[in-house]
Amino acid sequence: MGKVYIDRRIGLSLITFLLLISSAVGAEKNLVIKMATLAPEGSSWFNTFHALNTEVMKKSENKVQFKIYPGGILGDETDMLRKAKIGQIQGVALTSAGLSSVFNQIDVLQIPFLYQRYEEVDFVLTKMDGFFRKGFEDNGYVLLGWSEAGFVYLMSSLPIASVSDLKKAKVWILEDSSIAKAVFAEAGVKGIPLSIPDVLVGLQTGLVDVVYVPPSAAISLQWFTKIKYITNVPLLYVVGAILIKKETFKEIPSAFQLSLIEIAQRHLNQLKIITRNENREALQVITKHGIKTITPSGDQIEEFKKLSNRAMAHPGSQSFSKKSLEEVTSLLEDFRKGGR
Repeated sequence: MGKVYIDRRIGLSLITFLLLISSAVGAEKNLVIKMATLAPEGSSWFNTFHALNTEVMKKSENKVQFKIYPGGILGDETDMLRKAKIGQIQGVALTSAGLSSVFNQIDVLQIPFLYQRYEEVDFVLTKMDGFFRKGFEDNGYVLLGWSEAGFVYLMSSLPIASVSDLKKAKVWILEDSSIAKAVFAEAGVKGIPLSIPDVLVGLQTGLVDVVYVPPSAAISLQWFTKIKYITNVPLLYVVGAILIKKETFKEIPSAFQLSLIEIAQRHLNQLKIITRNENREALQVITKHGIKTITPSGDQIEEFKKLSNRAMAHPGSQSFSKKSLEEVTSLLEDFRKGGR
């Protein structure tokens, strides 16, 4: 009798254990990271996200995957971050303006006329990666990888060669960009704030005459169809990156977390090469489309630079710290002297 009772207890315990294991396995769900981007479907950015997701799904055995919302269908970058904050999405692909809303020191990377060539950009970003990565993490996000939109040019329905030309025009301003606000305020230009999805309509209706954007973005967003001139002076550099919420990153199997970052950065490194080629090709397409190139004189370019320097010198005109500015300036000086 005693043996039968013991066997029965062992059997019940085994059944209970198996039920618990079954329940735990059933509770384990695949992680779907909803990610928003302004990049339109079919663009190199979107294609990169698709390739990244394919590899992530394969390497994680479908435990992790991305669901992409392209073309600004969830709003501009401010809207995306708002949706991330309340948990509607978990990932965001952002440019400088959105990134600086998460960690304001990013603004130091987009000071007008800061860089002379892409190699300087790569050097500074590599050296300051740890600093920016920690800044994002302190604000609730994990950086998956860097890419870029590239160098920005003025494009317009009126010829813009000088600061005085700019003052006569209706200039679009990205509302979240403190640097753009400071520069236009110094120039005496009252910017017209529009979200990126609304800019095309603004150009169509004549609400704005001047926009500023990398050449490839002007094509993918169709802005180039509504402009007549491009000012042949690269104004500033726009970085790009993918962030996911830190709490979401912690849900990723620990053995796969570093692999995800490696996969994302590898794809984004390739995207950076593609973007640079596309920006060069886009300049040719814009010219072939009949858009006239305006080349300012040396004095006119110097006038733009002085305007930018005055704007940056005003207290509160930028959100980055003096320490960040000194670090970037020092790195650039070192690079230009041949130091690496």
